[in-house]
Amino acid sequence: MGTDTRPPARKRWAARAALAAAALAVAVPLVTGGLRGVLLMVAAVVGMAVAAAALWWTLSRRGPARWIAGLLAVAVPLGIIVVLAVTLLWTLLLSPVLWVVAVWCGRYALRGTRGRVRPMKEYRTPRPKRPFLLMNPRSGGGKVERFGLVEKAERLGARVVLLDPRAEQDVTVLARQAVADGADLLGVAGGDGTQALVAAAAAEHGLPFLVISAGTRNHFALDLGLDRDDPSTCLDALTHGVELRVDLGFAGDHPFVNNASFGAYAAVVQDPAYRDDKIGTSLQLLPDLLTRQRGPRLTAEAGGTTLDAPQALLVSNNPYRTNDPAGLGRRERLDSGRLGILGVKVDSAVEAAALLLAPDPDGLAVLTAREVVVGADSDELEVGVDGEAMMLPTPVRCRIEAGALRVRVPRKRPGVPDVQPALDWRRLLSLALLVGRTAGVRRPGHKSPPGPDTLRKLV
Repeated sequence: MGTDTRPPARKRWAARAALAAAALAVAVPLVTGGLRGVLLMVAAVVGMAVAAAALWWTLSRRGPARWIAGLLAVAVPLGIIVVLAVTLLWTLLLSPVLWVVAVWCGRYALRGTRGRVRPMKEYRTPRPKRPFLLMNPRSGGGKVERFGLVEKAERLGARVVLLDPRAEQDVTVLARQAVADGADLLGVAGGDGTQALVAAAAAEHGLPFLVISAGTRNHFALDLGLDRDDPSTCLDALTHGVELRVDLGFAGDHPFVNNASFGAYAAVVQDPAYRDDKIGTSLQLLPDLLTRQRGPRLTAEAGGTTLDAPQALLVSNNPYRTNDPAGLGRRERLDSGRLGILGVKVDSAVEAAALLLAPDPDGLAVLTAREVVVGADSDELEVGVDGEAMMLPTPVRCRIEAGALRVRVPRKRPGVPDVQPALDWRRLLSLALLVGRTAGVRRPGHKSPPGPDTLRKLV
């Protein structure tokens, strides 16, 4: 008897249901609206392109042109929504439902295939006896005081040092001194920039590192699955914790747990006015930066690929998810041993529209590599390292140290996502087409059923 190595029938049916639901989501407005529906869909696509172009003009122009473009960028999408709602109301309600069905069925079908992302491995280690924690009382609008972090940490046996916002304090020196005094864990309640510096000290001495989500955005805590609404729960790791082996990025000699940015954003955060007026400062500086009247001409070399003259470049500690809207802005894991590289190059409104609508736009580069060398036609480069502005000598070598950081986290983390496989319509189609293939008794003259390796290539 032959062995049936096909995916289960329920997976194949789910793939078929996903494809059918996606097709209906597109077809229903077109069929029910007739020619008018087709024209409205075409108008909607054109409107999106116009809105993207208008957004580019808003960011790259000043004066009346900016305000007209800004009005256009808002009015066009709203106009499209109103027109579609008036003419195709019930289909607009049905189509999103069909898309939800398509996404759910597609992810169910692909779950367990080679696209599945395994969670990071957890290690059980002894409870720290002499933990040392640095806390910034101003971070996150005063979360340290609001959540009673000092009191709880001290009850759990930690030594806590509050940073003085009025004094210049080197957190790296404080962390190293704590190690010399016998600390067996280093931790921080503060922003990602402070987290990175103390994390590097912990990695240097092979000690576990504790993240307390008391910053403003807490991107590192987000990808670790920590509770960002109640930072006091992070302290549970001191008594009921496990360790994760996490990568650590470096831009030159400067560590980062999230990313290092070059180009437009890095130049904006350098401005002293940015802290108090982010929007105003960005609108003031971006026209010159985007039209290349200010700032160096960047290059980036990664894994045999060269990016020439991107206006913005982001190098991240592990790649951000870009192929699935549900996972944008998050990293699937922090232990892949590879940097993520995102480069954006847009020089016109047409290219801005292509960036939004094209399936594989020329203006967007998405790469991974173990090392990235960022060059420029200047002696120094403006860099934002985990949001901290600095100037670094050119070229800047970005690298990743795989598994360098031992991060101690609570066993129960409400933010740990059930990472879903990215929707891959080609794989879904291949999976659905396996329905007609059968496996049965081998008879002379008949070929054997496809083996696992063949199926992996198909799926």
